[in-house]
Amino acid sequence: MKIRYITMLALTAALSSCKDNEIFEKEMYKNEVALISSNYYNTFQEIVPLTGNEVTGYIAASAGGTHSPTKDMVIQLEEDDTQLDFYNRSLFDADEKLYAKLLHKDKYEIMDYKILIKAGERTGRTMVKLRPDGLSPDSTYFIELKATDVSGVEINAKKKSILYQVLIKNDYASQAENTFYSMTGLANGMVTAANKKLFPLTHNSVRVIAGTESFESKEDHINKTSIVLEVGADNRVTIKPYKNIIVTQLDGDERYPNVFRVEESFGRKFNVFLLSYQYTLNGTTRHMQEELRIEINR
Repeated sequence: MKIRYITMLALTAALSSCKDNEIFEKEMYKNEVALISSNYYNTFQEIVPLTGNEVTGYIAASAGGTHSPTKDMVIQLEEDDTQLDFYNRSLFDADEKLYAKLLHKDKYEIMDYKILIKAGERTGRTMVKLRPDGLSPDSTYFIELKATDVSGVEINAKKKSILYQVLIKNDYASQAENTFYSMTGLANGMVTAANKKLFPLTHNSVRVIAGTESFESKEDHINKTSIVLEVGADNRVTIKPYKNIIVTQLDGDERYPNVFRVEESFGRKFNVFLLSYQYTLNGTTRHMQEELRIEINR
């Protein structure tokens, strides 16, 4: 009787193991499709250069499973703002000033709202034409899309949506990273030093806080304290007010001649601005002679 009981247990365990293996193998071989993104909020970053022209990006999908699919797989893309609302409320609660925005329709064109993953392949993609000029480096812009089935394709429920983020850059600064230049020089003849963050505006211009002013990420403070550095084809720099500040470019300074250049030293390269200007803020005028420098990898 004891032997029969043990035999029954062994048989039950074997049947259970076979069933578990069958489920495991089914899961392993299943070609579930997911939109390619990262993190909990399903974001994907496309860093695009400000060239004055249209640039190209891609939205991609992948097929899971042990083996690549044996037949073509097609998913439909639809625009939606459900995930963006969740993103904003999760990160910023009720502070709507910090909310990310949907990229305006005139800034992009999706060439085909379908993604095809061909038989024998793992990934597919669709092209996005982007027109980033005019985007603010202070805002977060997304194209939000969700995937729906049009051909019997199983879609990963956790990866069926994507927040496709468009970030801008130029040769001097990037929205995708903190582009801090080291500043050294003179403020009203007194030695000064600091770190300054530059923000891309157009293909040849950046925004930066004037002189020794402090940085605050508030719109009114940015408007009041920021200047624009515009680099010409000859690398001469023109200094302009960003919004409300009063600034005057001072040319003729041999040490700070209002130029941009790329310097190389011992195999390292640096972006360098040499600037001379004066600005007036709250009734006080400051004369700045400054060097802005950052190491670059290119």
